[in-house]
Amino acid sequence: MDRIEIDGGTRLSGELKISGAKNAALPLMVATLLSDKPLELSHVPHLADIATLGEILAQHGVEVTRSETGDGDALTLSAARITSTLAPYDLVRKMRASFLVSGPLLAREGQCTVSLPGGCAIGARAVDFHLKGFERLGAEIDLADGYVTAKAPNGLQGAEYEMPFASVGATQNLMMAATLAKGETVLRNVAREPEIVDLEKCLVAMGAKIEGAGTSVIRIEGKSALSGASHRVLPDRIETGTYAMAVGAAGGEVTLIGTDALNLEMVIPLLQRAGVQMEVIQVGDGIEAIKVSRNGERHMGVDVTTEPYPGFPTDLQAQFMALMATCQGTSHITEKIFENRFMHVPELGRLGANIKVDGQTATVQGVDRLKGAPVMATDLRASSSLIVAALGAEGTTEVNRVYHLDRGFEHIVTKLQGVGAKVRRLTN
Repeated sequence: MDRIEIDGGTRLSGELKISGAKNAALPLMVATLLSDKPLELSHVPHLADIATLGEILAQHGVEVTRSETGDGDALTLSAARITSTLAPYDLVRKMRASFLVSGPLLAREGQCTVSLPGGCAIGARAVDFHLKGFERLGAEIDLADGYVTAKAPNGLQGAEYEMPFASVGATQNLMMAATLAKGETVLRNVAREPEIVDLEKCLVAMGAKIEGAGTSVIRIEGKSALSGASHRVLPDRIETGTYAMAVGAAGGEVTLIGTDALNLEMVIPLLQRAGVQMEVIQVGDGIEAIKVSRNGERHMGVDVTTEPYPGFPTDLQAQFMALMATCQGTSHITEKIFENRFMHVPELGRLGANIKVDGQTATVQGVDRLKGAPVMATDLRASSSLIVAALGAEGTTEVNRVYHLDRGFEHIVTKLQGVGAKVRRLTN
């Protein structure tokens, strides 16, 4: 099993290119199931989760062609004929996003049987909201032996559905299903994340009639069929925030190229309050970048609470905690999205962090310096928090179980080496 070693204490300097967003690319790939015409996606990150979803789509009959470009991967997906409406456990268990095939399969084929999903162990993330939405659209749902079977032999019917919680996955799944439903669907209390807006743009390019993505209410007028389209995946805001926090932890000056500052409206001011300089700049041809720097004094402790977008993202909570581990003063970090997302705390403690957890809140008392040690990643975001902490630590840190990083961070070792980090990937 591979591991990553980091010799900490080196200031970062240079330019780092931001990849396409995994959390946007996955539902965009699934959208190909809605049409018998090809969908072309560009700026797709080269990640394990992308490959896994490609395998899942292939067993439904989708032809997936990948080519490497200077701007991420380019994927051409063609679902001319759906050969299977079964998504088996051995594939779906690998990541939760694969449950998104249920909406498009149900809408296009009138039925699907999908395994209950797996993914990161960060708490119970039930698919109840998805299923209740399908029922409102006229589907019959049956749960048995770890599988969900949904049937709508006469097609889905437009309806109104208000989500009990603004679930990103349920919003994406029901948006896609409703594009082929008869009549109008109104989804209320939906997620507002930029990845939702990106999906809407792609679906509209495919001929769907949707409005409201980015607000709490989305309206979809169903169509009898969708066409093909070409779409570029939006930049990864979580990767952007992670590397910004890495600069905050290690010190230095790095320009993050090809990102979108508007999607980080809660993150940038928070880092600025902590003493990390953030400057949005244009680098030509409409490409936006953020210059991140920390020089001189230690950063300050800042409190934060994770919330649905546009609040502070839960996917950056662990990385922010790693930054706060060496702050001046105290930081309180409250997690309101997932109930089991403090599993990185013991591993940060192995590096010398002073963190106490009480329920949903972690109190971080900043220390002068973390010290390198062997640590183990427990999930995707936890693993990136250990990278952030290690870059600012004294001595060498060995991060194990780095397959988590392969799921969500494209070429992380190469990118960090490009800005001067002393990092290497080793194979046992």
